[in-house]
Amino acid sequence: MKKLEKITPQNVDFAKWYTDVIKNGDLMAYGSTKGSIIFKPLSFGIWDNIRFELDKKFKAKGVQNVYLPLLIPESLLQKEKDHLQGFNPELATVTEVGGKKLSEKYFIRPTSETLFGEFFKNEVESYNDLPLIYNQWVNVLRWEKTTNPFLRTREFLWQEGHTVHNNKEEAVQLTWDMLEIYRDFLKEYLALPVLCGQKTEHEKFSGADFTLTVEAMMKDGKALQGGTSHYLGQNFTKAFDISFKNKNNETEFAYGTSWGVSTRLLGALIMTHGDDRGIIIPPKIAPTQVDVIELFANKEEKVAQQAKLISDALLNANIRAKIDNSDKNPGFKAANSEIHGTPLRIEIGPKDVQENQVILVRRDTLEKNIVKINDMKEFIDVVLNKLNSIQNDLYNAALDRLNHNFVEVSSYDEFKEAIASGKWVLAPFEGSNEDEDVIKNETGASTRCIPFKLPIEIKNDTCFYTKKKTKRIVAFAKAY
Repeated sequence: MKKLEKITPQNVDFAKWYTDVIKNGDLMAYGSTKGSIIFKPLSFGIWDNIRFELDKKFKAKGVQNVYLPLLIPESLLQKEKDHLQGFNPELATVTEVGGKKLSEKYFIRPTSETLFGEFFKNEVESYNDLPLIYNQWVNVLRWEKTTNPFLRTREFLWQEGHTVHNNKEEAVQLTWDMLEIYRDFLKEYLALPVLCGQKTEHEKFSGADFTLTVEAMMKDGKALQGGTSHYLGQNFTKAFDISFKNKNNETEFAYGTSWGVSTRLLGALIMTHGDDRGIIIPPKIAPTQVDVIELFANKEEKVAQQAKLISDALLNANIRAKIDNSDKNPGFKAANSEIHGTPLRIEIGPKDVQENQVILVRRDTLEKNIVKINDMKEFIDVVLNKLNSIQNDLYNAALDRLNHNFVEVSSYDEFKEAIASGKWVLAPFEGSNEDEDVIKNETGASTRCIPFKLPIEIKNDTCFYTKKKTKRIVAFAKAY
C-alpha cells in the first residue's frame, strides 16, 4: 500500500507545497535528463483533454493540424536574426551522428517559426493559396537554467499555430481571434480567469510586431502566462521570402501570425485551484470526474453490484467515472481520491445499499450529501448539477482572488512595497526597456501586459517610475 506523504501547507511554503502536491498526486516523475519530467497518466490525461477540447475550437476557426521536423538547420535559424538572438541561450545543438561531425549544426526546435517559414515559402504562389492556417501539437526543447515541473522544464509539450495571409487586416484579426479562444477556453474548461493585454515592447515575442497575452494569477499572487498570440507582420515572410502574386499580379510579401499554449497550463491549474489536501481538477477537464468508492466491499457483494450499476449509469451519461474496489481502508480511499483531485466522489457501503442511497463528497468544499437512488435519471441529474457547481465555484473563487489582488501605486517605493506583499500593480508607466530591466532586477517584478480592460479604476496619470505624464497603464507582477 502506497503511503500518502504529508503535504506542506500553502501558507508555510508555497513552493514546497507545489512539489509535495505533484509528487503525492501521481502527476509526474523526474526524467533521467536533468530538467526533464515524465508525465504520468493523470497529468497526461489532463493534457489530453486540453488538447482534445482546444483542438475542436481551433478547427471551428479553420485550423488544420500538421507536423514539422524536430531539427532545424543552423542556416535556416540564421535567417531571422532577432528570433535567433531571443532563443540563442536555450538552443540545444546536434553536431555529430555516429561519431562523425556534421557539415552543419542542427538545433532541436525551441519553436518552429523558421521551419514554418521555409515550408510556407514553397506552398505559396498566388493570393488564392492564402490563408494557410496550420497548427502542430509537439514537444519542444529549451535549455532552461532553472527548472520547475510543468512550469519551466527543458522539454515540454505545446501547440504552436502558424499562419500566413494575403493581407494585414486578416492576419491581425486572426491574432486577436486566437487570444479570444485562449481566454474563453481557460475560463470554460480550466476555470482560470485571466488578465488580457498586449506585451510591452520589451516582453514581446522575438521577431513579432506585437504580442497579445492572457495572464493568470496563482494562489501565491504570482503571475503565469497562460497563452500568447503574436502578430508577426512581414518580419518572417520577408526573411523567408514568403511572397505571392496579388490580384493585380504584383509580388507582395505575406503577413504572418503564431500562437500557442503549453503544459504550463497544468502548473496554472494546480496553483490556482489546489489546497492543502492536493490538487483540485475542474470537472470539465478532469480525466476522472467521479470516483465511485466501495466501502467494505469484501464483506458484502451487494456493495460491488451497486457500485457497478452506478458507474455504468454515469459512463452512459458521458460522465467520466472510475470504481475503487481495492481492499484498502475507507480513509485511504477518500484521501487518495482527494489528493488526485477528482472533483466528486461517491461512497457506497453496506448500510448505503440497505438504505438505497450513496454519499456524495465534493472535492472543493468537502461537503457531504446523502442522496437517495430511487430514480437513476434523477440521480444522474444530481451528479451533473454537482459537477457544474464545482466548475463554476472554482472559477468564481479564482476570479474573486484576481479582482482583489490589484493595487494602484504612485511612487516606486509604493511599487516595491506592493510587489513584496504579493500584489499585482496596475499603474501608469512610461519607462524604457532598460527601466523594465532595472525594476525586475530590484524587485523581481516584470511587466505582464498593457491590459485591454482595467479591473480597477486608475486615478493617476503620472508614471510611478519616470514621473512622466502618460495614459499607458501597465500590469506588473512577479511571475513563474
